[in-house]
Amino acid sequence: MSTSIDTPETAESPQLQLDVQVNTTQACVREVVVTIPSAEVQRYLKEAYDELVPEAQVPGFRSGRAPRRLVEKQFKDRVVEQVKGKLLMDSLTQVTDSESFSAISEPDFDYNSIPEPGDGDFTYQFTIEVRPDFDTPEWKGLELKKPTENIDEEAITEALDRVLRDRANWEATEEPAAAGDRVVVNIVFTEGGKTVSKLEEELVTVADKLSFTDGLCSEFGKDVIGKKEGDKVTTKVELSNTEDDEEKRELSAEVTLVEVQKLESVELTSELLDELGDFESEEELRGFIKESLERQSEYRIQQHIRREVSNLLSDAVNFELPEDLVRRQTYREIQRRILELQRSGFDQTQIRGIANALQQNARASTESALREHFVLEQIAEEEKIDATPEDFEAEIMLISQQNGVNPRKTRSRLEKSGQMDALRNQIVERKVIDMIVENAKVTEEDMSGEMDDSNGQSYPVEFSILGTRNDAAIPEAKYEDNSVPEANSDKDKE
Repeated sequence: MSTSIDTPETAESPQLQLDVQVNTTQACVREVVVTIPSAEVQRYLKEAYDELVPEAQVPGFRSGRAPRRLVEKQFKDRVVEQVKGKLLMDSLTQVTDSESFSAISEPDFDYNSIPEPGDGDFTYQFTIEVRPDFDTPEWKGLELKKPTENIDEEAITEALDRVLRDRANWEATEEPAAAGDRVVVNIVFTEGGKTVSKLEEELVTVADKLSFTDGLCSEFGKDVIGKKEGDKVTTKVELSNTEDDEEKRELSAEVTLVEVQKLESVELTSELLDELGDFESEEELRGFIKESLERQSEYRIQQHIRREVSNLLSDAVNFELPEDLVRRQTYREIQRRILELQRSGFDQTQIRGIANALQQNARASTESALREHFVLEQIAEEEKIDATPEDFEAEIMLISQQNGVNPRKTRSRLEKSGQMDALRNQIVERKVIDMIVENAKVTEEDMSGEMDDSNGQSYPVEFSILGTRNDAAIPEAKYEDNSVPEANSDKDKE
């Protein structure tokens, strides 16, 4: 499919006259050919020389007094390069701001391979990822099941015990390891008799499973429980699928127990209450924990409903997602989920466990999240739903409270790491889900104890067995001067 984009002029800001051909190669990819007529090229060159001549310094002439022909000859290379960048930047801005498509990434092309502007037309081409075109599915009147959870005193006590365990004293022992104990381990990962990687002196809690960013040891607890300091056990680790693996890979892990630690009793003193957050009493601390558990429950309910809504809506849309898009968005999707978990009251161990699970199934979870995002974002645009400054402040406050950090520092960190767009998407998508639920036929179902996805039976370790970096999916800047990506930097919001 090929379309042409008209780019009208305005009195306030004259625009380039362009011929733009857009070819649809995939649902989320456009190949774009841009042709700038010779007259426009000459206009840009003339404007550049008009600006340069009055200030040009040419040997043998006073500043600004050199003949124009001499100035044009001496500064030609510099001016042509400058005009090339300006033509690209201005034309890209017009193309990507048009209503023909909604760009979700920077244009992909080799700046240096584009010929310099001369006497004729100036033509270049690029590919760009865009939001797919599809008819908005009918979202009113969906039949949904909304789970409910009861946060009782027993749940609060269990959560308090987990908090106290993190502050308790742990003593080394010669006794065998039991479930819930801590062990310091060295692990050597091998495949076919060859060492793949090593993890040294890692402190972990003995749980049924041990999860890594790219693998899962499903029988860790069974193989380690009953072993003492100095013992060695061999267990298996299943690596998560990668694009190059048709089948799951299984590695061998030799675990050496360097130390076994048992929990000593911990008393909830006034000093510990102060350390935990300046609480005046156990009752106040339990109230805070209850609020955190309620936010966690709200998050799980939201995720359950979101999956239900997405499954119903996805049946009505069908588009392919490019491999590069899925690969690049993986890191951003994980960061988005981490932001949601932080504002929802989950502790760092729970967050790390969910993040590990996401990375182990990165492609499937990212592809699902992208489909959801495109559908929800289109509904948001049609219903004019967006994030307000007050929404941002509320989210930042929740994240700050959970992490015990000043809100200004949280905002600064989010801005510097480029996560404000992820925060905006999170807010908008939640609003859309709420609107869909309000217009749905909802039946409630008690699912207390059945919805916890924080991997309580698995202890997460922030370690990649294959040595892959978590940020490998983030593309590096292709153009040192940033002149080309700058024109579309505000589009990369997906």
